Amino acid sequence: MIDVTSRSLKTMETDCSSGTKRGSRRLRWTFCFIALAVAAGGARAEGPPEPPKSPMPYHKPHDISMHGEDPLGAKLFPPDLIMDHQQELGIDQQQRDAILKEIDRAHSQIFPLKWQMSGATEQLAKALDAPKIDEDKALAQADKVMGLERDLKRAHLALLIRIRNLLTDSQRAKIAELRGKAGH
Repeated sequence: MIDVTSRSLKTMETDCSSGTKRGSRRLRWTFCFIALAVAAGGARAEGPPEPPKSPMPYHKPHDISMHGEDPLGAKLFPPDLIMDHQQELGIDQQQRDAILKEIDRAHSQIFPLKWQMSGATEQLAKALDAPKIDEDKALAQADKVMGLERDLKRAHLALLIRIRNLLTDSQRAKIAELRGKAGH
């Protein structure tokens, strides 16, 4: 950093007071250089400016990092986790058949909903491609997409609840322990 002492300022004043253009020009350039050096030094000390923070941080759908552990997922068990540990859990034939029946039941609801949601999403994307978006039409289509998403999530939740209800207390405790070890 440049050390600007009173002596060096007096020297610049003397050069300037001589009335010559050269002294005046030198003084202006010196002050400009000092101002730039001070500004650059201050910017370097502070570091780069931080980007402005959004009032609502972006998060992906199903991103549990904002809230910590998933409070609902900890109470429910996905079918593949049960299937992968069915012998350790002691799943009997009656439970296996009931779980498969519930999976089939859910699939008969979920796949048509996925098809409908895909079509509705495609229509929404098309509405948003217009040079001037018809807000009412786009929002109505978005409501349709979100309603289908809700129905889809509800069908998934219903499946997980039904499967959980088919397990005994000891099986639920064991699967929770196994999930903890596997990091699910």
